[in-house]
Amino acid sequence: MGHELAQMNVALPLAALDSPVMAEFMANLDRVNALAEASPGFVWRLQDDAGNATSLRPMGPDALVNMSVWRDVESLSSFVHKSGHVEYLKRRKEWFQRVAEAYVVLWCVPVGHRPTVEEGIERLMRLRAEGPTPQAFTFRQLHPAPSGVLA
Repeated sequence: MGHELAQMNVALPLAALDSPVMAEFMANLDRVNALAEASPGFVWRLQDDAGNATSLRPMGPDALVNMSVWRDVESLSSFVHKSGHVEYLKRRKEWFQRVAEAYVVLWCVPVGHRPTVEEGIERLMRLRAEGPTPQAFTFRQLHPAPSGVLA
């Protein structure tokens, strides 16, 4: 059985999502989500009824959670660091608090598996507690998929 790459990231907004501080971020959220969905290697993303995940607050009322599944690390990395997404990534300090602990986690999932938010939180907590492992890792410290192929 093959594997895909799941990712979850958590962000703490500087202000309420309907505030002027967050207006530009929110105005571009659908565009960035559409860019992800059109990117080579994109498989799935967590969505609420509005088409994004901003109403889902499994880590508390102040935390935004984003989850997605990609064909492999290269596909996700290309979207994050080489597409129009990077312009927003570079500006994240305008909208989000600096987080001292890990806020992005990657892990391998069997092809066709769609991780739950609870699974993502468990992987993030594992990364924070144990550092990078084959069950929860980062772009900087990748781990092979169970099949031996780098996710």
